[in-house]
Amino acid sequence: MFLSLDLSLACAVVAFPWRPSSQLISRVPSRCNLTCHAAAPKVPLPIASPASLGDDPSKWDPAECDALLRGGEQVASVLQEMLTLMEDMEMDGAFEPVAVELVAQGVIGKRVDEMESGFLMALDYMIQLAQKDADDERKSLLEVIKQTVLDHLTKKCPPHVQVVGLLCQTEKKESRHELLRRVAAGGGVFKNDKGLKCQIPGANLSDIANQADDLLESMESRDTIPDRKLLARLVIVREEARNMMGGGLLDERNDRGLSTLPEAEVNFLSKLVALKPGKALERMIKDVMNGKGEGADNIEPSAGSHSEQERLTGVLGRGSVSGHKPRPVRPGMFLETVSKVLGGVYASNTSGITAQHLEWVHQTTLKILQEMAF
Repeated sequence: MFLSLDLSLACAVVAFPWRPSSQLISRVPSRCNLTCHAAAPKVPLPIASPASLGDDPSKWDPAECDALLRGGEQVASVLQEMLTLMEDMEMDGAFEPVAVELVAQGVIGKRVDEMESGFLMALDYMIQLAQKDADDERKSLLEVIKQTVLDHLTKKCPPHVQVVGLLCQTEKKESRHELLRRVAAGGGVFKNDKGLKCQIPGANLSDIANQADDLLESMESRDTIPDRKLLARLVIVREEARNMMGGGLLDERNDRGLSTLPEAEVNFLSKLVALKPGKALERMIKDVMNGKGEGADNIEPSAGSHSEQERLTGVLGRGSVSGHKPRPVRPGMFLETVSKVLGGVYASNTSGITAQHLEWVHQTTLKILQEMAF
C-alpha cells in the first residue's frame, strides 16, 4: 500500500475554506512514499467515537468545527512524524506491518496525554473521506493510528472497563467465557493461542456487567444508534457476565432497579409470545434488532406520514398509557425486559409453556446479536 504524505495532510484541511490559511499547517512536499503494509486493525474498543458531522459543512456546529480543525492539525503532525521515522528505517516486506504499528505506538505514546478533544473526531472524518474516495491505503493507515490511540486510552481505564474492551474484541463465545473466568479469578499473565504472553486484569463480574449496561443505556437513550455492531457486542458482554454470576438470572446483583417495564419492549414481547416459535418469529426478532419495524430509529416524519411505530403506541396496539409515543425497541432494553418477565415467572413457580417460550426468545435474540456483532 502506498500513501503520499501530501494526500494525508490534505485530509486535515479539506472542506474548511473559511479558516485563514496562515492558521493551517503547511503541506510538506512529499519526499518519498510511505509504504504501509499494516495488518487490518483490530475491532475498536467500546470508547465511543464522535458521531458523524454529516456531509453539509454549513450545518456543522462551530465548536465542533474548531475542535475538528485542531484535531486535524494533530493528526497531520502525527503522520509527518511517522513518515520521518519510517524514512530512517530499513525494512523488508515481512517486517513492514510490525514496523508501522511500532512507529505508531512510539509516536502516539508520547502524545496521548496532550491530544486535543477533536483528535478522534478528525480521524473518523478522515477515515470517512478515505472510504468515499475508495483509498484503502490511506484508510488502513488512519485506522492503525486510531486503534493505537484507543489502546493507549484503554490502558488508563479501570480494570473492569479494560475487560469490557477485551470482551468486545473476542469473537468466540468459548473464549469470552474463558476470559471471564480468568478475570473473575484475579487475572494474571497467560499465553494466548499464538504462544504470546498477555496481561489480563482482575475484575468483579458485577462491575463488568454494570459497566456494559451503563454504556448500553447511554447508546440506547439516543434517537439514533450509529453503531449497532458495537451495541450488539455490549449486550452480549452484559448478558454473559450476568449469567456467569452465582445466582444466574435470579441473582439479586442483576436487579438494576427496573420497576416499570418499557412500553415499546413490552408491546413487542406481547406480539412474540402470541406466536409459535419458528423461522417467522426469528425473522421478526432479527428485523427489530437490526433497526427495522418497531426497532427503527426515531427520525422526524414528514407531514402527513404515519409510520408503523406511530400506530403501535400501546400494549397490544391499544393507546399509550403515558400519552407519549414510545421509544424504539432497543436490543439491550428488550433482553432486560425478557429477563425481568422470565425472573417473575420463575419466582412465582408458574413456569411452563410461557417460560419455555420466553427462554426461546431470549436465546434466539442472543444468537441473532452474536451474528450481528461479529
